[in-house]
Amino acid sequence: MRKRMARHLAGGLAGLFFALAVMGQTTDEALSMVYATEESGTNTQETQTEENKEESVSENAIKYIERSSDRVITDEDRFDADEDLLYYMQSLEVRYHLDEKVMEQLHKVFDSAVYYIANTEMSLTEMWAYVSSVKSSMESAAVEKVSQTTSEFLQVGDNWQTPIVSYGQGVSIVLPVVNFGTEELNDLIVEPVTSTLVTEWPFEPDMTNYLQTEPYIPGCQTKEQAMANRREFTFHFKTRSDVMSGYYPLKFHISYTKAGIRCEEPAELTVYVKTIGKPGSGIIGGNGQEASGSKPRIVVTGFETNPAKVYAGETFTLTIHVQNTANDTAVTNVLFDMQAAQEGEDKTNTYSAFLPTSGSSSVYMEKIAPDTSADIVIEMTAKADLAQKPYVLDVNMKYDAGTVFDLTDKASVSIPILQESRFDTSIPEVVPDTIDVGSQSNVMMSIYNTGKTTLYNVQVKFLADSIDEASAFVGNLQSGNTGNVDVMLTGAAPTMDDGVVKLEISYEDDAGNVTTAEKEITLFVMEPMMDDMMMGDDMMGGDMMEGEEGGKPKTGLIVSIVVAVIVVAAAGLTAFVKIRKKKKAQAAEAAELAELEKELNE
Repeated sequence: MRKRMARHLAGGLAGLFFALAVMGQTTDEALSMVYATEESGTNTQETQTEENKEESVSENAIKYIERSSDRVITDEDRFDADEDLLYYMQSLEVRYHLDEKVMEQLHKVFDSAVYYIANTEMSLTEMWAYVSSVKSSMESAAVEKVSQTTSEFLQVGDNWQTPIVSYGQGVSIVLPVVNFGTEELNDLIVEPVTSTLVTEWPFEPDMTNYLQTEPYIPGCQTKEQAMANRREFTFHFKTRSDVMSGYYPLKFHISYTKAGIRCEEPAELTVYVKTIGKPGSGIIGGNGQEASGSKPRIVVTGFETNPAKVYAGETFTLTIHVQNTANDTAVTNVLFDMQAAQEGEDKTNTYSAFLPTSGSSSVYMEKIAPDTSADIVIEMTAKADLAQKPYVLDVNMKYDAGTVFDLTDKASVSIPILQESRFDTSIPEVVPDTIDVGSQSNVMMSIYNTGKTTLYNVQVKFLADSIDEASAFVGNLQSGNTGNVDVMLTGAAPTMDDGVVKLEISYEDDAGNVTTAEKEITLFVMEPMMDDMMMGDDMMGGDMMEGEEGGKPKTGLIVSIVVAVIVVAAAGLTAFVKIRKKKKAQAAEAAELAELEKELNE
């Protein structure tokens, strides 16, 4: 037992000194030195010639190493394990370009493992499991500050040749996988990265029978050995009929177990295949979206609403006319999404001007043929509080065309929204309501804009046979505002009817369209009283003349004049009182309206 312990301690120390002294030598030279050191320490083959030594080394280097058994390990098994750990340590140094400090840590791990193997009774399976755990520890120490890449040990073999395939053609892709590392890889799974998009994958998207496995790929010391031990995986594909012309990258993911540890992320190998597509199928390259022929576009050619005039708060049917402008390419999977302008005074109080009655603002069409028009029909409701003006509706379009996917276009239409114009008036005041021909009467009234739209060029005309035509211009009335009318009407002829005078109230909307409404007032025009009085005077003239001749005073004439003056004065006083009352009422009414507006604004 002690002899065996001394032998393995000598072997371990020899490995340590060897690693520190011959870092620049090749693996084969290092192997020869290990054998030479072990032989000089044990003296078991003193009579062996130099030629026999080289032959023995060569035989041991290629011998089969058993790694799984329940039997107790022998000194030869221990030697194999020490040798395997030494190779692995050296491969880490070369692979990661390790510095002295890291190598010192690896040698500590190596020496500890050699000592443990030399002094522990265990089965062959247990020993190699321990070796795997030691390798994992070495790997962790080596890559603590180093990023590992797949290409350092897994690569595509030099015998790969880029295949050339045509549309609709079957092809076999042979992927040669080479392990350039010194560590054996186990339980390999190789799977291509496929896609349903013709811009990413040139073959029919059949997801069956793609995954392949391999029990192991041995580690090797030279490139020639690695190529000789490569594994080739064959995949059978059928090229798509709509494949584009050019070079497609083919990516393969490879999962494996190394040193008893499963890889966290699969390695990725990439090769290329050259494809030949149909004429006009497009060219793969750049972003993969280049295609020959005309580039399809969808444009909006017009729209209409039913009813033709849309008022706020009403539901209407919107029909948008679109056209595929391409002459030789159809568009498919067309999705139209209508988005109305956002309204509101601030960010916390915004809403869409139009809302779809179905709850969805999207319309789908399966296909629009080349140079063909189509109609989008959707029912929408205009918000009740919209101001009278045109509102923008954006039409967002997303579609496919041939081998090009997810194309987008955008168009806009402006839908005029109207508000019902409304107004009201106060009760007209006519002072006086009876006048003589040639006399005047004062008419006063107020006009209130009770709608949500502005009334433009508001004016009032007074029409009757008994008066001279008159008018009053009020101007523009915004929503909620009041305009006043104060006009003097002149009697033109005696009233021959019920004394009705028509008031024509007219205004214009934003487009200049004129709206007219009528109201009525009552005003009587009488023959002048002075004519009757004069007739009375004429009739009394003879009497007066006779009175003069008879010596009587002209009492009748004086009385008539006094009565006439009193009547005129009374009429003027009555008109003055009514006008004063009217003005006071208007002032009170204006104050009341101002107070009401103030309360509403608060």
